[in-house]
Amino acid sequence: MSNDGSGDHAGGPLARLYDLVTRHWPLLAVLASALMLAIAHAFERFGGLAPCHLCLKQREVYWVAGTVGLIAWGLQRTPLWPRLRLPANLLLGGLFLYGAGLATYHAGAEWKWWPGPASCSGVGYAGVSDLEAMLKGTAKIKAPACDKAAWVFLGLSMAGWNVLVSLKLAVWSVLAALRKSGAAA
Repeated sequence: MSNDGSGDHAGGPLARLYDLVTRHWPLLAVLASALMLAIAHAFERFGGLAPCHLCLKQREVYWVAGTVGLIAWGLQRTPLWPRLRLPANLLLGGLFLYGAGLATYHAGAEWKWWPGPASCSGVGYAGVSDLEAMLKGTAKIKAPACDKAAWVFLGLSMAGWNVLVSLKLAVWSVLAALRKSGAAA
């Protein structure tokens, strides 16, 4: 149906979705990264779930991917985009794949498949009384443990869900990189 080189020959809903997502991938990568960060911060702020060391590392991936996506989105409006589309989208794919690997490591530590990092063996959440006791010198606060899932839904922890989301984002990044370049951004 489409003659713009986007690969949308059948014109069905899946082809249109593919075209829409791959055409606007840098912006969608920014929005997906922002959404994942917002969800993580909501669990922390409203759910009272303090992030462990590996949780914070997983957030860093989304901060970097969001920044790369924002730069790529800006570059889409320049004559440089046809040459930078492939490396920018592959970089996003690599970042999301790294995030999936980091989340897999975290989920594996939670399932006790392998040990988590030594820097992440604390327990508990620091509340106001814990902070007061620490200021008085009567208590020590330990960071949340990386090997204990703080939240589980449908059998997956937040790290487990992050594996799935990161893999999906990596796949979409590669699909956007492989998109036929004849389509306009």
